[in-house]
Amino acid sequence: MTIENKHENYYVPEQSAWPIIGAIGLFLIAFGAGSYVSQLQAEGGSGGYILLAGIAVIIFMIFGWFRTVIAESMAGLYSKQMDRSFRQGMSWFIFSEVMFFAAFFGALFYARMISVPWLGGASNNAMTNEVLWPTFEAVWPLITTPDGSTTQAMGWMGLPLYNTLILLTSSVTLHFAHVGLEKDKRKALTIWLGLTILLGIAFLGLQAEEYIHAYQEMGLTLDAGVYGNTFFLLTGFHGMHVTLGTVFLIVLFFRVLKGHFTPDKHFAFQAGAWYWHFVDVVWLCLFIFVYVL
Repeated sequence: MTIENKHENYYVPEQSAWPIIGAIGLFLIAFGAGSYVSQLQAEGGSGGYILLAGIAVIIFMIFGWFRTVIAESMAGLYSKQMDRSFRQGMSWFIFSEVMFFAAFFGALFYARMISVPWLGGASNNAMTNEVLWPTFEAVWPLITTPDGSTTQAMGWMGLPLYNTLILLTSSVTLHFAHVGLEKDKRKALTIWLGLTILLGIAFLGLQAEEYIHAYQEMGLTLDAGVYGNTFFLLTGFHGMHVTLGTVFLIVLFFRVLKGHFTPDKHFAFQAGAWYWHFVDVVWLCLFIFVYVL
């Protein structure tokens, strides 16, 4: 009596240049952003151009890598084990993003709950206030910087509230799109997914308007003390993630138009939904801890 062993084919992709291209793009973004921030007070400088070049490289990498993976998937090269690998990879990626934002929220918590009271002379640090910063007031947000300049805090009413409603609505529309896919209702899928993309673009447009208002009318800039630092780092990085999520959804939208995905096989769509819902949850935390409290 013989026992037949059934093996499942596991596709091993050929060597790819996309990872190194992505690494180069991230390096250009990091170097360009650092150079741009350091050159804000000076005339000229190439930091901004390097930053834009890095963003262009990343966008090129995303579309190129997506094209490769889509072609492999549509050719039927992926097995159930590959599907599990994709799920694990996306899960770990989102976990790394959670830790990324946790670091910035941790910095905000440290500044608000530890540094500010310490500078104000809390506990046994009474001499700290008198020696380091005699005119310091232990309140948040700090609208007075060490050099004596003042700024304004961004309120939660208006654009921030509108953006919160927009992102919450986008999660609902994306859920309806997912339900349409699972029920094989292609028209509903297309409409709801397209509406989600429009909401993502609207969010980015309003955030750009908010930044213009902050810089030109409120005096709230990246170098406006610890409040300005934490505000723009948290909202800026979140805006970058919304941009990437919108690009992800646009790719999914064109795939839907081409007839890709089935009710039983659509992890790429599910991964995009995971990422978008994660971005929405981060914004809710950001809205509460940065704008409201």
